[in-house]
Amino acid sequence: MDMISEKTQINASQEALQFVLEALEAGLAEGLDSDHLANAALFAALSNLVSIYGESAVSILADNLSDRVKSGEFTFHRTIQ
Repeated sequence: MDMISEKTQINASQEALQFVLEALEAGLAEGLDSDHLANAALFAALSNLVSIYGESAVSILADNLSDRVKSGEFTFHRTIQ
């Protein structure tokens, strides 16, 4: 992947994440429970990935999530010491 394509891909990923975060904020503003929104988002994301890549590939991704969570990859506000 060349540098321009890589930057375009990163920008698209950041834009998609911002869109999802705004949708979650909108749900919270409507009074929906944060836990329900998060679980619905996970279900939607995993279902979409399965439809694109198949159950086996998504299963491998899911197997690796524990280590990624523990390493802080999904923690927005953390202090790095």
